[in-house]
Amino acid sequence: MKIKQSMAVAGYNFRQWHKNSRIILTFFLSFILCFLLSDKAVQFAEKYDTTMQILEPFIWTFGDSNSILLSSLMLLLLFADMPFISSGTPFYLVRIDRKTWLLGQSLYIVAATFIYLVFVLLSTSFICMRQSFVGNMWSETAAILGYSGIGQTVALPAFVKTLEMSTPYKCTAAIFMLMLLYTLMLASVMLLFRLRSGQLGGMISVLAFSLYGFLLNPQTLQTILGLRDYQRYQANVAVGWLSPLNHATYHMHNFGYDLLPRIWQTCLFFVICIVLLFYLSFRAVRKFNFHFTGTEA
Repeated sequence: MKIKQSMAVAGYNFRQWHKNSRIILTFFLSFILCFLLSDKAVQFAEKYDTTMQILEPFIWTFGDSNSILLSSLMLLLLFADMPFISSGTPFYLVRIDRKTWLLGQSLYIVAATFIYLVFVLLSTSFICMRQSFVGNMWSETAAILGYSGIGQTVALPAFVKTLEMSTPYKCTAAIFMLMLLYTLMLASVMLLFRLRSGQLGGMISVLAFSLYGFLLNPQTLQTILGLRDYQRYQANVAVGWLSPLNHATYHMHNFGYDLLPRIWQTCLFFVICIVLLFYLSFRAVRKFNFHFTGTEA
């Protein structure tokens, strides 16, 4: 019964998407972001007159931590009304308890985040579809980028170990899962602090969480601290474990010859953190003060 009630709450939130200018703007800006981030891959293929596997722009774009960070910040706009108090909230709260209501909000967050990332994946594929193929093999463009080192020159993270140890579909699934777990963790942080500290607290928590991930970056640390090569490797391993953003970055994982976390360890880390954050949110909602003005929150 409570599951049905929670799903009804989540469904009500999705119905608010109809002709919602904020939701439309979120997906519009996400498409623009995908275009700006993946356009250099399309231009590279056009320059060398080569084709691409249709998922490769997504892999090259979101194999980079900065691209993941930028796309995840769109959640600030998508979930701007968190914890999603609307004119229908009072009617739900007189029929169900707070935990059931929050469970519905949690289901909505998971589903909306998944839809958002599917849109991002489809957008990058759409941008390059004129010169791409769907076969599960790496393209000539990927080979040029990976083995010649040109990818680093044009800031496309096509790493040799990715080409040698995976296939486009398998690699895409891993990157999508890492992005999903990272963005869910970001959303759960935002939800917890919105319930505890209000809208300003939720906004500050997300910005602090994102800034923490940005600063704990091997390149950033090397620039700030002037690290030597062996120190850079040590810093690379340390931030690979300590930074959620680096956990979400595909190439920042152990593929058999270093001390970085493995994919399954990262997934376990994210799941534990997300479950803990949602648990704390369920405790916080008991003391949350609902404020209604007329029929609107």
